[in-house]
Amino acid sequence: MKKTILGLFAFSMMSATALAADIKPAIIYDLGGKFDKSFNEAAFNGAEKFKAETGVEYREFEIANDAQREQALRRFASDGNSPIVMAGFNWAASLEKIAPEYPDTKFAIIDMVVDKPNVKSIVFKEQEGSYLVGVLAGLASKTKTVGFVGGMDIPLIHKFACGYVGGAKSTGEGVKVLEAYTGTTPDAWNDPVKGGEITKSQIDQGADVIYHAAGGTGVGVLQAAADAGKLGIGVDSNQNMLQPGKVLTSMLKRVDVAVYDAFTAAKDDKFEFGVSNLGLKEDGVGYALDENNEALISPEMLEAVEKVKAEIIAGNLEVHDYMTDESCPY
Repeated sequence: MKKTILGLFAFSMMSATALAADIKPAIIYDLGGKFDKSFNEAAFNGAEKFKAETGVEYREFEIANDAQREQALRRFASDGNSPIVMAGFNWAASLEKIAPEYPDTKFAIIDMVVDKPNVKSIVFKEQEGSYLVGVLAGLASKTKTVGFVGGMDIPLIHKFACGYVGGAKSTGEGVKVLEAYTGTTPDAWNDPVKGGEITKSQIDQGADVIYHAAGGTGVGVLQAAADAGKLGIGVDSNQNMLQPGKVLTSMLKRVDVAVYDAFTAAKDDKFEFGVSNLGLKEDGVGYALDENNEALISPEMLEAVEKVKAEIIAGNLEVHDYMTDESCPY
């Protein structure tokens, strides 16, 4: 009897181990490639962390154009990959179509809500992190004019912009925010030349701190700001090191954590479907402080931004969400 129980216990442990390890994770990046120094690269870093910690390999694909979306997603699903994580809202239409065809496959999409029973939707309160970097921009600006360069002109990026405007204007009367976008198509995410041109134009209008939410285009924004002796603000990943001493901070959007958690939950058989909305309270967004920018942020600035952060987390300060109301009251 004892041998039988031990045998059953050993079998159950082996089965549990096999179940936990029986995943074939995959990630598909958005346009701009996995080394865009921003959104896609953050997703890549999360997948790499998972692989390093677990030894589980993952599959990946970088699309070259929108026409490849449905084909790539269906190929991964038909090959038995699960979970499949898609980096970017542009995957929504393909996922809406393909998720029902593979009901046993676990899908996760970042930056968009897709209401399907086998889909996990991961969105962020970008307005909260943007408000914080707006506070820092307003306090750092000598001209009281700051800039914002968005990538694709869509509501999601206006969500960044509106939070930034609110934070900057909260630092005092007379603060002006210049706002521009690089395009209306997905190409807007990968045009550093145009990003640089817009930045130069904003500098000519008096801006001395420029925040970008533009993917790969933002590399040109940070470069142009540094070349002019002004300050840039990075986005998604920590971009402080791209122009050390010339990037005031970066608005961190923890896409890496989203990917890592999705893979880990699937491995542990704890994958949950539905919507996750990550803000400051959940450590889903924030701002970067390291050796590359610590000299740019005074103790007074740090105290001010941390006070605002605490107020948002406590619920005493609500930052307007452009996605729920397409206006910006600041």
